[in-house]
Amino acid sequence: MSSPTPHRLTADLIHTEGQLRALIGEPAALTCAKITDRLNAATRLYVERSPFVCLATSDAAGRCDVSPRGDPAGFVRILDDRTLLMPERPGNRIADSLRNVLANPRVGLLFIVPGATETFRVNGRAVITTDAALLAPSALEGKTPRLGLLLDIEEAYTQCSKAFLRSHFWDPARFIDPSVLPTGGEVHRAIQGEAFDAAHYDRERAERYNRREGFY
Repeated sequence: MSSPTPHRLTADLIHTEGQLRALIGEPAALTCAKITDRLNAATRLYVERSPFVCLATSDAAGRCDVSPRGDPAGFVRILDDRTLLMPERPGNRIADSLRNVLANPRVGLLFIVPGATETFRVNGRAVITTDAALLAPSALEGKTPRLGLLLDIEEAYTQCSKAFLRSHFWDPARFIDPSVLPTGGEVHRAIQGEAFDAAHYDRERAERYNRREGFY
């Protein structure tokens, strides 16, 4: 077996789970005991009250993608304790997540509830559905989604609060002024060159958002 390839910046790497466990130890039995293959009366609340979900997918070669999904709380519908339905709203048509699911059905979801520091993780297998009857209850602003992800749950468990507590994520005193970050147009200009009209791009996008064009 050939030696592991070092990273271009360092050779001090962990290559095996044995090395990893020697450094971080084993998980507590109670931590492992919370992992189940279905929802229950307690964990259903995270799904029902979450307006924002991170969707992780990967393609057949293992290249990963994480995509934000947001709608009114409960937009990921519980069909039963082992099945979820996430509506697919109009986007940029690159369709990273959908193309990945076609190649590799394994997905991960992270449910975030505003103000709550515990989150909820769901891993499983997804398929893309066009079932009109399943998608009809996901209609918003008079528009029914054409597609949805139907997810069979394989793992479901809460994630502890440490990440949100360490980051002070929900502390308004830590919120930044959005003006210190580049706009979408400015990011395009940084990639495409100074000839790109960032102000025009940002103005047109703001107008589309104000009209809620392409939201549903």
